[in-house]
Amino acid sequence: MGFFNRRYIPYYIVGGLIIILSLVIVIILTAFDAYRPEPETTTREITTEDRGNFPYYPDVPASAFDTKYFTTENGRVIYTDEAVKYYTGVDVSTFQGNIDWDAVADDGIDFAIIRVGLRGYGSKGSMHEDEKARRNIEGALDAGLKVGVYFFSQAINTEEAVQEAELVLDIIKDYNITYPVVFDWENDEGKGMRTDNLPDSVLTDCAVAFCERVKAEGYTPAVYFNLNFGYLRYDLSRIRDYVFWYAQYEGTAPEFYYNYSIWQYSDQGSVDGIKGDVDLNISFSDFS
Repeated sequence: MGFFNRRYIPYYIVGGLIIILSLVIVIILTAFDAYRPEPETTTREITTEDRGNFPYYPDVPASAFDTKYFTTENGRVIYTDEAVKYYTGVDVSTFQGNIDWDAVADDGIDFAIIRVGLRGYGSKGSMHEDEKARRNIEGALDAGLKVGVYFFSQAINTEEAVQEAELVLDIIKDYNITYPVVFDWENDEGKGMRTDNLPDSVLTDCAVAFCERVKAEGYTPAVYFNLNFGYLRYDLSRIRDYVFWYAQYEGTAPEFYYNYSIWQYSDQGSVDGIKGDVDLNISFSDFS
């Protein structure tokens, strides 16, 4: 009968067409894959049921804390998972006036983050030491509190951010600062502040410049931000190696997806030894 029997010719043709079509498909898919964009390595928007939409950074750790363990007791946030140690703190500036730090310590406060300086909103952007910075640092340390510091930044370039870090380092050089040294950049867009319209990339550059200068002197650098700045302004992948100090006053637990070490949960706290309202914080490290 032979292999090339005429009655098999239609089958040969169909088989050949299938082979050719398969080869064409393979070639097309290979070509498409060659021009496919690389997977995103910085941000994309993801959604979770309880947190909503936010930029996703695969290289930034998610929060290690379960929101169900946050509760409020006597006006202060506590974390009820007994396996997790936490500390209660305040952050203060000259606006709190003269502080009785022994009374603060006796009221259950473990640490204080003290403003040591600021840069002005105006076009000159002059830097100033907080009038009560040294008094507050000395008083808190003498009362047995752990102490960190922050600088209220209005830097618009990395050179200014480094200048701010240098001022901080000069002020704290003679003190035992064990809590973070914090870059606190804030603005209110459209109100004539020198930071209006500063590109997000430059803001992140400034944070990195400040933190790296602080880190070089052996201190623990940190960046302060709220939900908006954390999600929409900073490139978290570039500042992930620094401590995150997160501010949110609404709600019973932090809504920030990524890992933070300190949560500033109120700007209307009450603490013995401090007249009027004061910011309250919970920290999950003693930074020892």
